[in-house]
Amino acid sequence: MRNINEHTITQAVLQGLAGCEDTRLKQVMSALVRHLHAFAREVKLTEAEWEAGIRFLTATGQKCDDKRQEFILLSDALGLSTLTVAQNHPVSAQATEATVFGPFYVAGAPQLPQGADISGGAAGEPLHVRATVRGPGGEPVAHALVNVWQADADGLYDVQRAGLGQPQGRATLRTDEEGRLSFRSVLPVPYPIPTDGPVGMMLKALKRHPWRPAHVHFMIEAPGYQTLITHVFRNGDAYLDSDAVFGVRSSLIGDFRSHPAGSRAPDGSTPDQPFHTLDFDFVLEPAQA
Repeated sequence: MRNINEHTITQAVLQGLAGCEDTRLKQVMSALVRHLHAFAREVKLTEAEWEAGIRFLTATGQKCDDKRQEFILLSDALGLSTLTVAQNHPVSAQATEATVFGPFYVAGAPQLPQGADISGGAAGEPLHVRATVRGPGGEPVAHALVNVWQADADGLYDVQRAGLGQPQGRATLRTDEEGRLSFRSVLPVPYPIPTDGPVGMMLKALKRHPWRPAHVHFMIEAPGYQTLITHVFRNGDAYLDSDAVFGVRSSLIGDFRSHPAGSRAPDGSTPDQPFHTLDFDFVLEPAQA
């Protein structure tokens, strides 16, 4: 491999992968090399721009910790997350669509009973959620594990608040024998993705806004079915057609209904303040063989 130049470097690197015994790894790395080199040639990448790119990726990694994943945020903002989800989760006409995972999922959320208040004291207008989880034939999916997480009225997730003593807007629940799920929380609001890191700098440079439409995250797991990672978006939101991370699907827009104080809530109470309700049906795909 002597006397490599701009015309021969790509093939030289590909030849260096010839000994890789992992077929899939070899396929992925070969394509990565070809496309990276083609990108550099297409834009005539300068050394200064290459160095700036290295600094950007370094800063992205340095921004990651156990409460924030800046690389997921970068993938989301570039549309790569949505592309990957769409490629890997084709669904039948009746199944609920998947969408981006987002950077603020936290494993080990407390498991709460049906009808529980998962807000944990988070600020926001009361929201009552009723849902069903079913299979493609309409069969109820009993005892499905449902992870729920969302931002509060300030557009912040609990992990974005320093010194918070308990989870807020975050829990796991189990569906009942009929596949039903109910819980209380707070009304989601639109919010900007974090802009204090490299991704925020990128959006600013590109003249893109950082806003996401209001939504609640759901991850639903059940034996015999594919795990569903999705959102339910709030109808009427101003950012439904310009989500900063390209996550909106029309089928995932839910009817968040407003009710005046004194109305009967789904749990039978008559709150002395206005509240909101959401009813939504999730349909899971069978597990792939």
